[in-house]
Amino acid sequence: MVLTYLWRCIRYHLVLLPSAMATVIALPLLVIAVLAPGGLVAVPRMMAILRRWAEWNRGRAAALLGVPVSPREARLPKGVGAQLRELLRSPESRRDLRWAVRHVATGIPAGLAALTVVGLVVNAVLEAPLWWLFPADDPLRLMVAFPVTGWSQALGLGLAQIVVGAALTWRIVPKLARMHADACLAALAPSSEDRLAARVDELTESRSGVLDAHAAELRRIERDLHDGTQARLVAIAMRLGVAREALGDDSGTVGRLLKEAHEGTEAAMAELRQVIRTMYPPILADRGLAGALNAVAAQAGLPVEADLDHLGPVPAAVETAAYFIVSEAITNATKHSGATRATVRLARRDDTLHVEVADDGRGGVDERRGTGIAGIRKRVAAFDGAVGVDSPPGGPTTITVELPCAS
Repeated sequence: MVLTYLWRCIRYHLVLLPSAMATVIALPLLVIAVLAPGGLVAVPRMMAILRRWAEWNRGRAAALLGVPVSPREARLPKGVGAQLRELLRSPESRRDLRWAVRHVATGIPAGLAALTVVGLVVNAVLEAPLWWLFPADDPLRLMVAFPVTGWSQALGLGLAQIVVGAALTWRIVPKLARMHADACLAALAPSSEDRLAARVDELTESRSGVLDAHAAELRRIERDLHDGTQARLVAIAMRLGVAREALGDDSGTVGRLLKEAHEGTEAAMAELRQVIRTMYPPILADRGLAGALNAVAAQAGLPVEADLDHLGPVPAAVETAAYFIVSEAITNATKHSGATRATVRLARRDDTLHVEVADDGRGGVDERRGTGIAGIRKRVAAFDGAVGVDSPPGGPTTITVELPCAS
């Protein structure tokens, strides 16, 4: 087992030295390509080749150390401009260049040192028995400086060189191999900032999936309550109403209990309808976001002008948030601001939904007094969006919201 690992380290060095020497040639070629005409086309492709070359060496280093690594892609986007932008802003490209310099700086010395100590053993095994083939005026020298002129010297010095070379190989070669493999993986490893950015992207993507799943689950629950529970309550209320009519007004205690049950059932249906509306408004499923907001504007207690740009496909969770944000803002304007009119504007710019609700009321919104802005902020924070409130004393009040809606 130990000898197997030593042989793996020796093989690692046997490939390391020519690999580092090839990288020495590649770096000047890359510089020449940058300065040469047509370099804008050639450099991204050369960097893609360098990425594959670095990944091959990274795989060797990881196999030696027995650690798992995730493969990195070396695909180029379409278009020269996109390729250059990717090359300039990608931290992977900087890591590839850093690896190339470190591979040369550590690979050539480590490879030469390892092959030198291994060569002590190989030279002694191959040359000591052939000492007599060397000319008398330039005899074979073992242990670096001792000339060999007879079989006793050949066997003694050869054995000594084998022992010394084997000991040096045992002590030095694995350490050099691990040192270079660690340096290789460290050069290509992302920095703490890059890992944090990747983690943020990962969490953002997972959060988007969770929000979409949450919205889908709310729609399912709303359908179940609407089509199942509410329909059963309606049937019970109808039967109770029929029973009350059949008993008439002089039914005594039974009639009173039926009346209470009937009224309680109708109250439960009203509460259930309210719960359904606050969970996932059915109008969103029926009319979409634009139709639902037009309905909110039409039913408001003051004139509301709705300016809804072409929004395109919007994730269900973002639709629900935008609906409740506009509804809350219109309710605030109706109840608290004394406004005579309001405007609602929605526009989709790239992957962001911009929502603006303005009114001509008295202004002076104080979020500490429960004006509903805190609820809007919490709802927007779930999407990592932004909320702006401009409400000077005397008005007007403008609430702007940005909701990321990239799916």
